[in-house]
Amino acid sequence: MLCGVVSVAFTRLVAWFTKSFDFIKEKFDLPAVVCPALGGLGAGIIALKYPGILYWGFTNVEEILHTGKTASAPGIWLLTQLSAAKVVATALCKGSGLVGGLYAPSLMIGAAVGAVFGGLAAELINSAIPGNAAVAQPQAYALVGMAATLASVCSVPLTSVLLLFELTRDYRILLPLMGAVGLAIWVPSVTNQTKESEASDTRGSVRGYTSISPAADEVIWRGTDGRDDLELSVMGNVAEEINDDMLLEELKVYQAMSKNCVKILLAITLKEAIDCMHGKQQKCAAVVDEEDFLEGILTYGDIRRSLSMKPSDTTKSDSRHPDVNTMLVSAVCTRGISYRGQERGILTCYPDTNLAIAKELMEAKGIKQLPVVKRGEESKKGRKRRIVALLHYDSIWNCLREEINRRKTIYQHRKENNLEEIVTNGH
Repeated sequence: MLCGVVSVAFTRLVAWFTKSFDFIKEKFDLPAVVCPALGGLGAGIIALKYPGILYWGFTNVEEILHTGKTASAPGIWLLTQLSAAKVVATALCKGSGLVGGLYAPSLMIGAAVGAVFGGLAAELINSAIPGNAAVAQPQAYALVGMAATLASVCSVPLTSVLLLFELTRDYRILLPLMGAVGLAIWVPSVTNQTKESEASDTRGSVRGYTSISPAADEVIWRGTDGRDDLELSVMGNVAEEINDDMLLEELKVYQAMSKNCVKILLAITLKEAIDCMHGKQQKCAAVVDEEDFLEGILTYGDIRRSLSMKPSDTTKSDSRHPDVNTMLVSAVCTRGISYRGQERGILTCYPDTNLAIAKELMEAKGIKQLPVVKRGEESKKGRKRRIVALLHYDSIWNCLREEINRRKTIYQHRKENNLEEIVTNGH
């Protein structure tokens, strides 16, 4: 369970550092290369105090496995500091955008946490029951901690169990190993279920979007804080070689967004808004202020709901049904959503956000359109941005189909050219 708690703290630190670096990059308009440099600088500063966090093959893990046996092996207190420093440094590097895996860091963190737990358990039990030799050596706890942390961070329980058993070839470690791995996997699964239940509760509270059936780095809350072509294999069917998720990660919002979006002011009436949307054959409109900053979005769903609302007055003589000729857009349009009991601004994305992120956000929140805003320009009154286009859910799939067809054509041309070369060389 301790390894599970460490893995949860690690993953949340990664998410926090990712958001922090995105905020810094957006706030100071820094180029993308600066954030990894800052992450590396931070890791280097930590390494000045704890050089053991640096990756030197598995030398560090081997030293931890010799805890209490050699003079050079770290003690319990130093291992506690090392494990905390390693978690922070790895999360810092990962959140800043530096390229690196989680396999080796998980093993080192797990070994350190396991050795600390084993050493403290031995001290406590031996102090309570002098002469008790029933507690295993810290090295055994370190081995089990390696597998438990790896399983919890990377979600690979069976791999972790088999890996450690191959390392030790000791059947006696299997039972505690499976128990520790199971509990380590259970802890983050419980926290994730809590998050998913909170997110699912907010799906029904989204107002102003038609339903269609989490968020990521470059998707922002409005009004709050805020490659080359794939190399296709010449074997098999090309349609099976193209992965939709990989393509969506490569495609950007600007490739699918529609700049032909209707902009309306807050102060106009519903009748004027409906005429404008009908004239341009659009199902929704972006609501902007006098300075052209995004205020909200108006859909036919908003209009239908406002017209179907029952009068609030109890007396029949004073009750009036909503009138499109007098009702203003500001009273009807969607200007935010409720998230975890708090009112949030409208969801937006940037032109350089990848389509995979936009698609996940739209599906998670049950929306069919997403305003695309411009980076850099902010309203003086708040964190409002200028809208440049609208991204429709259907457009994502249209863009994906076009890209697949384009790559199929390229693949076919390459195949024909290769065939011609073979025939020419053979002749």
